[in-house]
Amino acid sequence: MSELPEGLHQFVANAGWAGAAIEPIPGDASFRRYFRLRRGQDAPATSMLMYAPPPEEDPLPFLKVAAWLSEQGMRGPAIYAQDAANGWVLTEDFGDDRMRDWLDLHPDGEQSAYAGAVDALAQLHKCSAGPFPAYDMAVYQRETALLTQWYAPAHGLSVDAQGYMAAWDAALAPMIARLARPVTVLRDYHAENIMLLGDPSAQGIIDFQDALVGHPAYDLVSLLQDARRDVSPELEAAMLERYTQQAGTDGDFLADYALLGAQRNAKIVGIFTRLYKRDGKPRYLGMIPRVWTAMERDLAHPALAPVARWFDKNIPDDLRQNGGGTIA
Repeated sequence: MSELPEGLHQFVANAGWAGAAIEPIPGDASFRRYFRLRRGQDAPATSMLMYAPPPEEDPLPFLKVAAWLSEQGMRGPAIYAQDAANGWVLTEDFGDDRMRDWLDLHPDGEQSAYAGAVDALAQLHKCSAGPFPAYDMAVYQRETALLTQWYAPAHGLSVDAQGYMAAWDAALAPMIARLARPVTVLRDYHAENIMLLGDPSAQGIIDFQDALVGHPAYDLVSLLQDARRDVSPELEAAMLERYTQQAGTDGDFLADYALLGAQRNAKIVGIFTRLYKRDGKPRYLGMIPRVWTAMERDLAHPALAPVARWFDKNIPDDLRQNGGGTIA
């Protein structure tokens, strides 16, 4: 993986960046790779090169969502050049100040950084939903099934997978039925995918290629029940209040937030287990206790009663009380 992909220099030259220094950037949990291009000496210009090679990756959804976000006045990176068929996209460089890293160095800025992120969501949700697929029951169920498909076998558990799906059906169906105004859901809106552009309130967003049309609470859950950093219950409550004041939510919103919190966290437990068991990426295992703790809080909401009963019957107490337990 340390070698530069074939075709990189040709694409960079065609994009007008021939001779630029090429710096690999650590990637995420996908097949995508990133490089920073740097040209000039005294005040070098930079850009970000994404390589999303087919057939494992497809940059077209990223390009489609980026164009839509720009049309809505949202701050995704500008697209400088692209060759989607071969997996290449050259974009604006948002720099190195990921919200998560910046907050490690500036903990006093947490309130303002999260306020900016919540305000951006409230602005996004005032727009009509984009031309993206629906976040429907089939998608919710496919995601939640990752827990029974990967987490349960990793612990040697024989669980009632059919009952699990039925429990989620019972819990999620009322939420889906009462959603009057769907919005664009970015699906991975958290502190590692928000870039700070000079100060906490000026923010750019990345990693939005999986956008769907669904419930406005989902991205709030992604942000405020973050798998990658601790968000205090006090800050979570304050930011929920900030959002509800701007968006004018109804009386079911907190129930829906808990439903989608449990749904997303169950999915993440499954994904992180899969990243270890299938892909040999153990670093995600250390995040499971944080995700599990948030999921247990969500399961305590009455709206999750069918799912909570399933957990009571199928997941041993010692695992639940130990942040999901240790996966060998």
